[in-house]
Amino acid sequence: MNALPIPQFRVFTGEQVDAAVRDGKQAILDAVEAAYRAHHAGRTVNPESQFLRFPDGHRNRIIALPAHIRDDGDGGGGVTGIKWISSFPENIELGMPRASAVLILNDATTGYPMACMEASIISAARTAASAISALRCLARGASAQRLRVAFIGAGVIARHVAECMPLAGLCIDEVTIHDLNIDYAASLATRIQTHVGYDAHTEASLEVAIRQADVVVFTTTAPAPHIDNPDWFSHCPLVLHLSLRDLAPSIILESYNVVDDIDHCLRALTSLHLTEVATGHRRFVTTSLPHLLCGGEPPARDRPIVFSPFGLGILDIAVGSWVYECLAARQAPVPRFFFDMQRA
Repeated sequence: MNALPIPQFRVFTGEQVDAAVRDGKQAILDAVEAAYRAHHAGRTVNPESQFLRFPDGHRNRIIALPAHIRDDGDGGGGVTGIKWISSFPENIELGMPRASAVLILNDATTGYPMACMEASIISAARTAASAISALRCLARGASAQRLRVAFIGAGVIARHVAECMPLAGLCIDEVTIHDLNIDYAASLATRIQTHVGYDAHTEASLEVAIRQADVVVFTTTAPAPHIDNPDWFSHCPLVLHLSLRDLAPSIILESYNVVDDIDHCLRALTSLHLTEVATGHRRFVTTSLPHLLCGGEPPARDRPIVFSPFGLGILDIAVGSWVYECLAARQAPVPRFFFDMQRA
């Protein structure tokens, strides 16, 4: 029996990951959509995310997202890994991002870990790609319209989504930013104008920001619904509900609801989960993004459309695998990371 080569383990820093992500937005969008199509075809294993919570810090959590994408049988290669991501909202008060993360990829043949990489950037990039993919599917026929976009929440995820907006192929007329911290809103507006080229400004009123937008992007840290008036959405916008917990069941029930995976989205006290608890059913869920990407028809535009992606681990490992392929040849493995390799 031929001996397998000694496993190698590489570490990639946030700076390296950021450079790859910054130059590879289209490739990341392609990787995310391919992962969704694999999920629709049943070629993924994506267990429920596991939440570690703390009795003395109920808003803090660390989440484990294990996942596997099976080889497509056409040389596509399988990929396996896990993201370990923490969310500590009080970091924002210290001027730090709320989330931090690492991603581990495992070798498909031996199961040995083969890479560890900074993953808050990967997480933000795959979330942005998921949002843009949904926007492209749900805004079919709107490419000639001049759209107004509102960001509710001006953190890292909002920045990544804004920088990927051109990939949607839509005509963005103006961008409005609302955040409880006006300085964060102003900073994002300046960044959008400088780096993306859209006309961007802040709006102090949450209601005005929503009512004046054709596309509303929620990227807040809200732990529970804080918007409960369906009339704010009576103009039938597209809502990218990335933060999952902003909207009360009364709004969910008045909308077409699109998910990435129904079982994942209807848990952990998301707005959709609370709606299921209130109604005792899931009939308010209209369709899924993987279904749309595989030829499904989008909902009509006679009601608000709310896209609520729980964020599947398969997206993280798909993007992480792409980053690995970009960087591995230029990054030496950690010497003797696996030390005692004698079986007996």
